[in-house]
Amino acid sequence: MSIHSRPVLYYRWTVFLLAAGYCLYQMLFGSWTGPGGPFRYLTIWALFLSFYAASRMLARTERRITRAHEVTAMSTAVLNVMVVFLYWRLYLTDPALVNNGGPIIWWLEYYLHGLGPALQIIDALFIGAVFRRVWRAIFPLMAIIGAYVAWAELFVQRFNERPVGSVTSGLPYPFLNNLELPERAMFYVVNAGTALGLLVVFGLLGAVIYRATGQRQSA
Repeated sequence: MSIHSRPVLYYRWTVFLLAAGYCLYQMLFGSWTGPGGPFRYLTIWALFLSFYAASRMLARTERRITRAHEVTAMSTAVLNVMVVFLYWRLYLTDPALVNNGGPIIWWLEYYLHGLGPALQIIDALFIGAVFRRVWRAIFPLMAIIGAYVAWAELFVQRFNERPVGSVTSGLPYPFLNNLELPERAMFYVVNAGTALGLLVVFGLLGAVIYRATGQRQSA
């Protein structure tokens, strides 16, 4: 299917408008109770990256740009998988680990940690077919993760008093405040490694799909 076809245009408009709407909601009604606001959370970083990626994919379909933005789409897809995996693993272990024990707002949480990431991954893997030469996304992906870790440790923790843990306070996710710095560093390293592993998996999966379907051109 051509990336300029009507079905792709409608799909990408849908993905773009949903991402734009949720970004606007976060700006107006997000958790601004502490310094950093909703941007304290990796989920919101992934949301705004998804919005940017969706805008570039839509612009490509409408022939407003020629750059494929493959690295943008790859980094967005991997970051979204990380967010989904981390969130639901922690939530199913104990909701207090991520939500301070508060109830889920279903239309928000299921989009941020389900539908939204799925829409981005479908585009990147099946429509845009961007998972080629995945090594190009290693540095941007690690830069995003490193920037978030630095933001959380150097700004969010310093200027926020809650959540409070047994070791420290202020880190955006409650469980992090129960870990010593070396333990947190190991957690960050493991998850960065997981991101690289996901990138490889997507690359292998993409190679199989693109060979089987004969897709030669990315979006």
